[in-house]
Amino acid sequence: MALIVHKYGGTSMGSVERIKNVAKRVAKWRQAGHKLVVVPSAMSGETNRLLALAKEISSQPDPRELDVIAATGEQVSVGLLSIALQEAGVDAVSYAGWQVPVRTDSAFTKARISEIDSERIMRDLDAGKVVVITGFQGVDPEGHITTLGRGGSDTSAVAIAAALEADECLIFTDVDGVYTTDPRVVEEARRLDRVTFEEMLEMASLGSKVLQIRSVEFAGKYRVKTRVLSSLTDPMIALEEEMNSGTLITFEEDETMEKAVISGIAFQRDEARIAVRGVPDKPGIAYQILGPVADANIDVDMIIQNQSVQGKTDFTFTVPRNEYQRAMDILTNSVKGHISAEEVVGDPKVSKVSVVGVGMRSHVGIASKMFRTLAEEGINIQMIATSEIKISVLIDEKYMELAVRALHKAFELDQI
Repeated sequence: MALIVHKYGGTSMGSVERIKNVAKRVAKWRQAGHKLVVVPSAMSGETNRLLALAKEISSQPDPRELDVIAATGEQVSVGLLSIALQEAGVDAVSYAGWQVPVRTDSAFTKARISEIDSERIMRDLDAGKVVVITGFQGVDPEGHITTLGRGGSDTSAVAIAAALEADECLIFTDVDGVYTTDPRVVEEARRLDRVTFEEMLEMASLGSKVLQIRSVEFAGKYRVKTRVLSSLTDPMIALEEEMNSGTLITFEEDETMEKAVISGIAFQRDEARIAVRGVPDKPGIAYQILGPVADANIDVDMIIQNQSVQGKTDFTFTVPRNEYQRAMDILTNSVKGHISAEEVVGDPKVSKVSVVGVGMRSHVGIASKMFRTLAEEGINIQMIATSEIKISVLIDEKYMELAVRALHKAFELDQI
């Protein structure tokens, strides 16, 4: 008998019929003798609907109250799923995050989990119950409801699996696993049977939407065996077949992975590039530029500082496109004069494309092959960033899909 955590996304919970199918799937696992904890998201579109109501009342609603509102979507889901399980003959009980409790800090709308009390859950599991817990939410030290930000249910599920020392965490979603790239961009994209934690972390951070990056970080930190698989298959599919489907996120590299060299092509459409030109080349200049941007809670990604020429240098970096204008305003109004920069310029229509693979550690020529492929397609590279298992380039947005298709073919990912 294993202790398994199931997580179901909003699409999986999108209607009463789909909730009944989730109940059938969970019941199948329970009848096989496993202990089950289920973490469902809100029904598809429900969180957006709730937050839109708040925005109709105020253009800048209080984040604490937004969390109170947003948390209700998951509470509806756990109640409906528990009822569906009970109708299927399964003893089930639901809990909101604050009832477990899932303890977090007080960063409303983007809280981080600090601790999960497993006592109540284990007591119910030992009594033979299926425990259904709200994803996406918790409670801060003052007793206020908090939410973990978009995709937070993935993080909740992996964190709960870590706290319970579960045998596996299954992330059921509307796709059947992790692909070499987005099949909507490259029809020949192939599902990966397994991917390393490091590759999944890079792919999540570089734009892959299958798993939320914080959930991958949790999985890696606590070594939670995690599998991504589809909830849209027949819920009564044979248990053994389901256990071996999808994509397993593993912590061990094998010979097959090394032979693959590149596991996937990730991309982010909505990037923006900002350059602060003609700044003094002196210690602390990077902090003087990026400090105010960081203070505004704007994420900075790729960074390049040019070689000094006559004591001056250019400092270039990228931010999410939806933060572009705010970052430009900060740099133009507050930073430019303070550091004696000549000008601040930007381009909000760029995209990032990345090749990812643990095989890079033992193979040479990956960068040259990537750059040659892009050059043959007439695609200019604006910025480059690397890590041990990834190479990212910034290019003009209009060439993004062409670049993804060309690289996918060049690295023969359609033949995996």
